[in-house]
Amino acid sequence: MTKIKIEQLIWDKWNTEHIKKHDVSREEVEEVIENVIAHRKGYDGRVILIGRSGKRIISIIIAKEKSGNYYIPTARDADRKERKLVYEKEKEQNSKV
Repeated sequence: MTKIKIEQLIWDKWNTEHIKKHDVSREEVEEVIENVIAHRKGYDGRVILIGRSGKRIISIIIAKEKSGNYYIPTARDADRKERKLVYEKEKEQNSKV
């Protein structure tokens, strides 16, 4: 898996309020980013990071800005395909141990 190095997230009132509508907190986003299990390409150059925050599996959409920092347009509970991808990756990692 390609590693994406995220040094700084860009938070503003809009994205903070938007993720709240999906019942996701900034703390959960940061936890997932520290422990990404899978990722895939999104549209328009964005990347979807998928990981766990507690027992939840959350998908975070990130967009790289010209500054090199990442903006979070949205974050939400992972859909069925994304959850399946996480389960497969976790099973793969556990079988290597």
